[in-house]
Amino acid sequence: QRPRRSIRGPKPRPRPSTLPDGHGRSLLGPLASDPTPRYPPEMMDDYVSESDSDYTSYWRDWFISSRGNEYFCEIDEDYLTDRFNLTGLNTEVQYYQYALDLVTDVFDLDCDDEMRETIEKSARHLYGLVHARYIVTTRGLTKMLDKYKKAEFGKCPRVNCNSHPLLPMGLSDMPNLKPVKLYCARCEDIYNPKSSRHASIDGAYFGTSFHNILFQVYPALIPLKSVDRYVPRVYGFKVHASAALVRWQNAKRDEMRRRLRKLEIDTGFREEDGVEDDDDDDDDDDDDVEFEGVDGQAGVVEGAL
Repeated sequence: QRPRRSIRGPKPRPRPSTLPDGHGRSLLGPLASDPTPRYPPEMMDDYVSESDSDYTSYWRDWFISSRGNEYFCEIDEDYLTDRFNLTGLNTEVQYYQYALDLVTDVFDLDCDDEMRETIEKSARHLYGLVHARYIVTTRGLTKMLDKYKKAEFGKCPRVNCNSHPLLPMGLSDMPNLKPVKLYCARCEDIYNPKSSRHASIDGAYFGTSFHNILFQVYPALIPLKSVDRYVPRVYGFKVHASAALVRWQNAKRDEMRRRLRKLEIDTGFREEDGVEDDDDDDDDDDDDVEFEGVDGQAGVVEGAL
């Protein structure tokens, strides 16, 4: 087993063999030779809870249980101790070896508080980078799948998705560029986390491929796409559905005409009255405009007089 370490608080106090009951007598009773102390239940509960609060667990247990780190899963120690899985991270993490020792619970450097805080920050960054690699392994996918089924990453805020569970993802594999986002497989859209603690997590700690790999490995989890769309209505009648379509068609038509004119290709478009498009003539007229004369006076538009 890994040795216990103290990073967040004092070491656990040794459990005494006897405690006075307030009257100067031993709570062990007449059987003083019995090594097992016999405490009143209420005193035992108070003492154990106080002792547990002072005792710190492994670093990874503390990290996973900390508020704001609910998106992370615990990385197996075998994966962390395999240097092949950590290839290239020594150039991306400050105090890499100290940070790795801290994550694997073998850190024993006696340093001041400022140095310790720097190493802890590097350890959190190192854990996040390794986490992005771990969650695309078979073991990592299984752990993240359990959290996904329990909707521990949140649910889609879109009404027509019916509270479909979300998956964390990154918009970049490079650290310190984009925060983590949440992906909904039903509407195939991404959302911001609700909590500010989660919104500050680096998206590189999950990567851009994790959610896609998960559905490749478990295709049965791919939900039916959401086909329901909100339709605006006024007193039960749809609001200008055909008018919206006409506006969209006109916009596409104008865009196509502009692209053809740039390529000096005859558009071939006809106006509604059957007259061919004369926009080119307007463009030629615009070319005759001079904005400033040679002598600094305002220029004259040709044909304006």
